[in-house]
Amino acid sequence: MSKEKTQKIYYYDSFDHDFAETKNQDYKIPSDYKWMHISPIYHALSLVLYAVVVVLDLIYMKLFAHITVKNRHLLLKARLFGGYYLYSNHTQTFGDVVNPFAMTFPTRPSIICSPSNLGIPVVGKLLPMAGAIPIPDNIDDFKKFNQTISRRIKIGDCIVIYPEQHLWPYYTKIRPLSDAAFHFPIKVRKPVYVATTTYQKSRIFKKPKITIYIDGPFKASEDLSKKDAQKRLKYEVQKTMERRAKHSTFEYVTYRKKSKK
Repeated sequence: MSKEKTQKIYYYDSFDHDFAETKNQDYKIPSDYKWMHISPIYHALSLVLYAVVVVLDLIYMKLFAHITVKNRHLLLKARLFGGYYLYSNHTQTFGDVVNPFAMTFPTRPSIICSPSNLGIPVVGKLLPMAGAIPIPDNIDDFKKFNQTISRRIKIGDCIVIYPEQHLWPYYTKIRPLSDAAFHFPIKVRKPVYVATTTYQKSRIFKKPKITIYIDGPFKASEDLSKKDAQKRLKYEVQKTMERRAKHSTFEYVTYRKKSKK
C-alpha cells in the first residue's frame, strides 16, 4: 500500500475511539422526539426531500468524491424481497450519510446513525425526514427505535447499518463489528447485503478515489438458535468486508495505536 509524506496520522486508544468531529457531539434526542409520522403532509415533504438528496448525492459521488459502485445491480434485484439490510464499514464523514441514497435508489434508505447528526445546524433537523434513525441513549426509547426499524423494513425500506459503530475517516481495514448490530435480521428476517468502501490512489486528486463493493444476499440461518444465527451472520459479513478491504491500495490516513506509558 503506497504512502505519501503529506498524509495524516491519527492516533487511537482502542477501536472504540470515535474520530467524528461534529460541533454537537453530545447532542441528546429530545424527550418529545417523534419516531413515526402519520401526517400525509410530512410524508409528501419527505418524498420531495428524498428526491432532492438522491440527485445531489449522484452529483457528489461522480464530480466530487469520485466514487465507483461495483455490483450495484445486486441492490436493484434486492427490491424483489421488499425491504433489506445493508451493512457497511464506516469511513466517510459526509459520504456515509448521503451515499446510501444513490446506491439503493429507487429503494429508500433508513440510515441508523448517531444522535449527534441531528444536532448539526439546519441539516440535522431534516435528516429524520430524509430517513435517518438516531440511536437512543436511554432504555425507554429503544422500544420505539426497534419498532421504527421493523416498520421501515416491512414497508420496503433498506435499513443501512454501520456495525463498526465509530467513524474512522479513510481507514483501509475492517474493525471488529458490533454483535448488537446483527439482531435486526434475526427479528425481521430480510436479506442482508454488504457495502465495503475501499480506497485507491487518484492520478489527479490528492484524496483517493473510492470504490464501493456490494455483496449479497446473506440470510440469517433458520436452523440455528437466534443467538447462534446472529453470530453466524456477523461472521459472514465481517469476512466479506475483510476480503473486499484488500482492494484498498492507497493509505490516505495512517492510524497508529497510542503507546502505553
